[in-house]
Amino acid sequence: MNIPLSDYTTGATVASDLVNTSPTVRVTTGDALPDTAALARFLAEHDVRLDAPPPTDDDLRLVHVLRMQIRVILETETEEHAVAGASVLVRRAALAPVLHRDDDGRWQWHVPTAPGAPLADELAALVGVGLFGVVRTLGRERFRSCAAPGCRGVFVDTSRAGKRRYCMPDLCGNRLNVANHRARRRLGSVAR
Repeated sequence: MNIPLSDYTTGATVASDLVNTSPTVRVTTGDALPDTAALARFLAEHDVRLDAPPPTDDDLRLVHVLRMQIRVILETETEEHAVAGASVLVRRAALAPVLHRDDDGRWQWHVPTAPGAPLADELAALVGVGLFGVVRTLGRERFRSCAAPGCRGVFVDTSRAGKRRYCMPDLCGNRLNVANHRARRRLGSVAR
């Protein structure tokens, strides 16, 4: 796998979405990665093309451990801790950065992963490079906890404005909007 240094948002998005597959976050629905088929779908949905073969039960177990490690990094207090954690992830499979020409003939930095690296290690390198990019470009303050009451989700805000509030906007944001709408309607009917 060649991880482009210029596109840190891919690794950051995978980090956020992977952490939020956990039953810690999905209390009502359970683990979103219960089996290897779900892990394969997750990778496909994120357009992650690893050099590793299709996921095995061992890979799934190691990815479950990885998502806990990523969560710890996203919950760190300082940039130094975040960088140290991302460094550990990158070292699991990454090799020295290299230059490759893009489709337009321009040189671009990439971080290749070691041949034969396990799936979880390649995924760790992708996430680590993404977290490096976020800290360097946007700052550690873009590692956030979900603003929805009762949600334990965390995420990396790579939005341009930096105003994202929810780990899963389509779920947590909508749930909160519906609750607020219902509360306003109740207040309106009481006031009449």
